[in-house]
Order: sequence, then C-alpha cells, then structure tokens
Amino acid sequence: MARKGEDYIGTMEVQPKHRFDESSLERFMSSRVEGFVPPVKVEQFRGGQSNPTYRLTDGAGRRYVLRRKPPGKLLPSAHAVDREFRVISALNKTNVPTPRAYALCEDDGVVGTAFYIMEYCDGRVLWDPLLPDVPKEGRLAIYRAKFETLARLHAVDYVALGLADFGRPGSYVARQISRWGKQYKASETESIEAMDRLLDWLPVHQPSNDQTVLVHGDYRLDNMVFHATKPRVLGIIDWEISTLGDPLAELSYLCMLWRSPRDWGGLDGHDLQALGLPTEREMVTYYCELSKRAVPEPALWDFYMAYNLFRVSCIRQGVYARSLDGTASNVRAAESGKLVRPAAELGWQIAASITGGAR
Repeated sequence: MARKGEDYIGTMEVQPKHRFDESSLERFMSSRVEGFVPPVKVEQFRGGQSNPTYRLTDGAGRRYVLRRKPPGKLLPSAHAVDREFRVISALNKTNVPTPRAYALCEDDGVVGTAFYIMEYCDGRVLWDPLLPDVPKEGRLAIYRAKFETLARLHAVDYVALGLADFGRPGSYVARQISRWGKQYKASETESIEAMDRLLDWLPVHQPSNDQTVLVHGDYRLDNMVFHATKPRVLGIIDWEISTLGDPLAELSYLCMLWRSPRDWGGLDGHDLQALGLPTEREMVTYYCELSKRAVPEPALWDFYMAYNLFRVSCIRQGVYARSLDGTASNVRAAESGKLVRPAAELGWQIAASITGGAR
C-alpha cells in the first residue's frame, strides 16, 4: 500500500541504534569498491522500514547506497541482503533497470551486520500515487512505465541468469501463505478475527497456478527510482523478498492501490479521470497485453487481492513488532500497527464475497 509524508523522503543523520564504525567501512570500500576515494560521509535514508539503508558519499563526491541487516533479534529468513545482492547482480545483465551492484560483505565485524553496496540512482522516488508534482498530462506515462517495467521483469529468463535455485517453481501462493502466516504469528501482538479467518480460508481456496517468473516481492511505486524529468524507471530497489513466484500475485499486489482507501494513501475514492490517472482494469489489461497473458477472471483476481491484503497485514505486523523492540529502521514504523486490522478486514471482506461468507 502507498506511503506518504515527509518522514519517508530524503536523508537524515544516522539514528543512534543504526550507527556503525565508519572507518571500518572505509577500509572495506577501499579494498572492494573500484574507484572509491576516502573519506566516506554516511547519511541514513528516512524511507525503508526493513533493512536500514544509507547514502554514502566518498571523497571525490561519488555516491553509493549501503543496505544492511538491522541489529537485534530477527525473524527467520528475513532481511536477506545476500539475496538482494545476488538478484541485483544478475539483473544488471538484463534490460530490467537495477542499480549496479558493487560489493557484498557477510562479515559482521565490518559494520556489525551483513551489508552490500550498490549504485546510487540520482532520480525521483514518487511516494504519492496521486503524483501531485507531475503535470496531469504526464501521470499516465508514469503508471505505464511502472507496469511496463514489471512486464520486463516477468519476462526475464531466470534460468539463464543462474537463478534457477532462487526459489521453488510452482505453489508460490501456498508457500507465501504459510511463510507469512508463520511470521505473523511470531510477531502477533493482539488477536484479529479477520486474520484468523484468512489463515483458514486462503489455503483452502488458493488457485492451481504453476506459472513461475522472477518476482520482486514488494513491487510498488516507491520502490523504484524514476528519471528526474522523464517517465522512465532508472532502478528498481528493495529486493529483499524477491524470489521465483506467480506473476499474478505480483501484479495484483501492485493493483491493491486501487482497492486501498484514500486515508491509507490509496486511489479508492478519488476521481481518477479528473486526476489524469488510469483505472485498475486499464493497467491490468495493459500489463497482460505486454506479457501476452490472459486478463484474469474476476473471482481469481479477487482471490489474489484477498491474499495480498493478508500478506500486507503480516508484513506490517512484523514492522510494528520491530518498532516495539526498537529495531525498526523507519521513524514511523510504529504506525504500521494501525493498518494491520483494517487491511485484514478488507481482505476478509473480499474473500467472503467470493464464497458467500463461507470459511
């Protein structure tokens, strides 16, 4: 779901809980990053709620990005910066826009946790899906660019890129329901009836779909950097939960924007035509034309919507739990807890409409 507000934009001083030995980083970069010139200046990005992310500037004015695991106790399989580095490195060889990957460090002794360094894409991160800073006549092109880039990603030959073992083909939704359900229970802070209903309902009603593509896992507007003036994606960022998966699961995740109410930062309730923005159906059709896939039937599409709202609730619950123990990287992470219940309830409402309220 969309996120808005000044608290996510730009950089800030490194938070005390995320500080590290900058001289140690300098030594690492001097030996592993070609062209790096010490000293290094470190700032922390405000956005990004999972892996703390930093903008680095070297002595020659070159900029880089560092992504690291957060400190503290972590959920199993979460914060996999090594997977991020691997997939970005592979996609650097394709027409999918990704920042150049420079170096991975799995030695906790350098900055305290594993991290990697990549290119800094100097462009726009568009946090607000209403695109208020883009002229009305230019907004459709931004939306088309993000859906066209998704179609490019899903067309990648992941086997040829050496990513055949990056996940398991088939049964993606079943595995995701199980994985996120377990992580939700591991970070649960209150009982939510809609979540319990979805945990029961989703495994029973999941479609048999064995399509497998490389998926980003969190593909949305604010996880891409656009050219400063053109409707062109310079780089997709935040690949932490990328894997081999179902293209419709990822497409529907992106399209949740149209089902999300305006007070969540979504498009539901806005006059899209007046704003120069496309409808959900227009963009689903556009993606399917580019990908040479059939437009999904309504009941199938609604299952994916319910599934994604469940998944978002699980992710937000994890972020909220980390805010309680002080390890979340975003200053507004605690607010994630407020959306867990309403997202779950909307997901259950959609699920129940498919099966007439039956569990």
